[in-house]
Amino acid sequence: MPGAAATLRHELIGLAGVFERNVYLVKRYIWWDVAFFLWTVANTLTIVFIAKGIEAGGGTIDVDRVTTILLVGAVVWAYLGIIFEILTETVAWERWEGTIEYTFMAPLSRPIHLFGMGAFAIVYGVIRAVLLFGVVAFFFSLQLGHANFVAALLVLVVASVSFIGIGMMTAVLPLISPEKGTQLGFVAQGILLVVSGVYYPVSILPEWMQWISVISPATYALDGIRDAIINGAGVGSMWPHIWPLIIIGIVSIPLGLEVFRRGERYAKKHGKLKRSG
Repeated sequence: MPGAAATLRHELIGLAGVFERNVYLVKRYIWWDVAFFLWTVANTLTIVFIAKGIEAGGGTIDVDRVTTILLVGAVVWAYLGIIFEILTETVAWERWEGTIEYTFMAPLSRPIHLFGMGAFAIVYGVIRAVLLFGVVAFFFSLQLGHANFVAALLVLVVASVSFIGIGMMTAVLPLISPEKGTQLGFVAQGILLVVSGVYYPVSILPEWMQWISVISPATYALDGIRDAIINGAGVGSMWPHIWPLIIIGIVSIPLGLEVFRRGERYAKKHGKLKRSG
C-alpha cells in the first residue's frame, strides 16, 4: 500500500536522522570521548591485573583463564555502560543544550526516536568494545586461539536489544528528576553490576540475589561471550544464552517504551523540560 510505504519511509528517515545527530555529537565532543576511552582502558586494566596479582601471590589457578574472564567482564560492563550513558544522558544533554522541547516536537514517533538512539548506542558501543578488548588484550599473553568472536558478537548484539529496553526505563529518570535523574540511572547500572557476575560467578551470591540475576540480560551475555571466547563455543551452541535474552527483550522493549511515555507525559505536565543551569 502506498500509504504504508510512505509512513515506513518517513519513520526510517526519522530514525536515520536521530542516528546522524548522535554521530555529529560524537564528532563535536570527540576529544572528550577519547579522554573517557582512555579512562575506561585504565579502569579495565586495573580490574584485569587482579589475575596477575593472584599469579604474583603464588596462586595455583589458571591465570590466563582468569585474566580472560575478567577482561570479558570488564569489556561487556563498559559496553553496557555506554548503552546506559547514551540513552540516559541524552535527556540531560538536550535539556542543557536547550533543545529537548524541539526534539519532543519533532515529526517522528517516540519509539522511532528511542530506537534511533538505541541503534546509535549499539554501533558506537560495539566499535568501542572491540577497540577496548584489543587495547587491553595487548598487555597480556592471552590464549585466544580457540576464541569464536563471531559467536561472541552475536550474543552481544542480541543482548543489546534487552539493554536498550532497560536503558529506555532509565532514560526517563532525568525527565522526572532533572536534579538527580542521571545519577539514579547509574545506580540502576550498578545494581546490574552486582548481580550479573561481571567479575565473579553468580553462584557465590546470596540466593535472593541469584533470583535477580535471572532477569538481568548481562548475566546471559557474559556467560555466552565467555563460552565463545574461552571455550571456542560456536554459534549453534549459543541458543541457551540467546533465548533468555530474546524473552527479556520482548518484555523490556514495550515496557521501556511505556515507562518513557508516562515519564514524558509527567514531565510535560509539570514543566520539567525547561532548561536549568
